[in-house]
Amino acid sequence: MERKIDNFFQKWKVDSIRKPLIIYGPRQIGKTYSVLEFGKKEYKNLIYFNTHNNKNIIDLFIKEKSTEKIILNLSLLSGETILKEDSLIIFDNIEDIEIAKGFKLFGSEHSKYHIIGILAKKEKLSEIMGEELQFKNMNEMDFEEYLWAHNEKSLSELIKESFNKRKTCPFHKTALELFQSYILTGGLPEVIAAELAGQNEYVLDSIKQKLLDVYLKEITGAKNLIDIPRGIEVIESLPEQLQKENKKFQYGIIGPGKRAKEYDSTINYLVNNQLIYRSFKAKDIRSPLSSFRDNESFKLYSIDDGLLYTMYHLNYKQFISNENIKEILYENHIAKTLASNGFSLYYYQSDGKAEVNFVVQNRMGQIIPIELTTKTNSKAKSLSVFMKKFTVPEGYRITENNFQTKKNIRYIPIYATFCFNNLTI
Repeated sequence: MERKIDNFFQKWKVDSIRKPLIIYGPRQIGKTYSVLEFGKKEYKNLIYFNTHNNKNIIDLFIKEKSTEKIILNLSLLSGETILKEDSLIIFDNIEDIEIAKGFKLFGSEHSKYHIIGILAKKEKLSEIMGEELQFKNMNEMDFEEYLWAHNEKSLSELIKESFNKRKTCPFHKTALELFQSYILTGGLPEVIAAELAGQNEYVLDSIKQKLLDVYLKEITGAKNLIDIPRGIEVIESLPEQLQKENKKFQYGIIGPGKRAKEYDSTINYLVNNQLIYRSFKAKDIRSPLSSFRDNESFKLYSIDDGLLYTMYHLNYKQFISNENIKEILYENHIAKTLASNGFSLYYYQSDGKAEVNFVVQNRMGQIIPIELTTKTNSKAKSLSVFMKKFTVPEGYRITENNFQTKKNIRYIPIYATFCFNNLTI
């Protein structure tokens, strides 16, 4: 399946100051598949190593400090001739710091060998950061990539054109129906591939449950053993947390007597490793928003819409007919999409409890309020009050309706949320 990162790989390959590349992101989002497909198409040969518990590779990088000797030994281990410019060397499941040090040797020498490392735990980045390396985050498939997989690239272009030119989308109903199917699958490639193969909803649910178990297993990597069961508790509480009228995370939902200080490190671990997304309440709307973050008030969102859908034990008919559930899944989708595009998430709640679902800020310092409006809160006025109070020139209201603009509020259909990557973070 075509992914947006494919264009990045092409540019990296021909970059005159190309450095060893580290691709990082959660498991099961297609990192290894995309790197292998790129290698097959663009190089004479591939040299692949799974470094998980691979003592030979780790010992090699500990022992050798010459790039040519490393290449010679890698050739012997793989049985392949490694060519400058024409071979792609892939190291999967990087966890050992010694391998990263070896990468840096190639980066410091501006080597002509093409090297990509694949990393799942984002926390490991702090151990291997350096100017000798290049880093690229990868996320699950967004709705635009989902459209590509369904041979609907022309529709995705029409949606982007409607967003950029502020005009209605001529295939609005089709786009909305496809988007609602995307909410069912989520953005994990294995689920989308099964859907494309004609598997029914029950099979898709079984695949998503298996993938959810993979993410829960990731929590076993927490440094503190006490954080493992707590991490599972946090993730499993998400459906109930988001179903409340006030979606602020409440420790009491996990169990009686649960306190914030017991879960701080657990939640930080989950957020830092992209196993959940977090949105903080903004105490005031001034730049930078990070200076007005209320650390005690936050919401947590699922990494994947489809996984959250399955955690609610839904079928498609229930999803389409239940406006409250639909609102929860739409809000989760907006959070996931904004976070995947590099925005730090905030929300605003006035003393009167009027709420703007998301407030983000781009690199130019512009404050961007985003409100979700559904049939259950179709008369919401929080965004208008917010914009007047804080003198914000433009706001966004996400709906199931077509594109339109009223005064200084842009109405954006839920399926076009992926276009927010054009807001220049």
